[in-house]
Amino acid sequence: MLLEIPQLLNRAQLDKILEVLAQAAFVDGKLSAGMAASKVKHNEELALDPELLQRLYRIVMASVGHSDPFRSAVLPAKVADFIFARYLPGMHYGDHVDDPIMGQGPRFRSDVSMTIFLNPPDSYDGGELVIRTPFGDQEVKLAAGHAVVYPSASVHRVAEVTRGERLVALTWIQSYVRDAAQRELLYELDQSRQQLLRRDAQSDVTKNIDRAYVNLLRMWAEV
Repeated sequence: MLLEIPQLLNRAQLDKILEVLAQAAFVDGKLSAGMAASKVKHNEELALDPELLQRLYRIVMASVGHSDPFRSAVLPAKVADFIFARYLPGMHYGDHVDDPIMGQGPRFRSDVSMTIFLNPPDSYDGGELVIRTPFGDQEVKLAAGHAVVYPSASVHRVAEVTRGERLVALTWIQSYVRDAAQRELLYELDQSRQQLLRRDAQSDVTKNIDRAYVNLLRMWAEV
């Protein structure tokens, strides 16, 4: 499932992140790439500065952790530290699949990838995130503060930037439900469940839908 999450970050959070990034050092993105990805990766990533990165993590995770659409769609068990990436004119990231196992310390499985767009789409040309789906390639280029989540197993790329600067924050998530089709079904069921709970929490239909969601999650979740 490919899902856009609008306004994950607000204006004040974006301004603070951009202020920090404007004064930060970036390094070649190949330094964090696996062997296959390094052959098609051409971007820059924020240099490893623990104090600076922790400031940025706190800003971003304050919103991610409280996002109902994120929690419903992803069912996060573990969320990796964010990578902050920059694409200047001529930079791109060719077709690739994200590494299945990640983490420098505790290891985790990458089930879901997330990109948060940090600057306005009209401030750069190109730079679309292109995700291969059963229905063809989907191009994603969102407003600043908006995010997209998609299965880490999908083939995807970043189109070449031809003008301006593309800034994004990236992370990977291990879900309690590893199967993408099961996560999508649970998300759709949860959307209906939430509407029914708000409308009439005591009706038999609401109780049946709620019980079905809870028990499917119990059946499929890995802890």
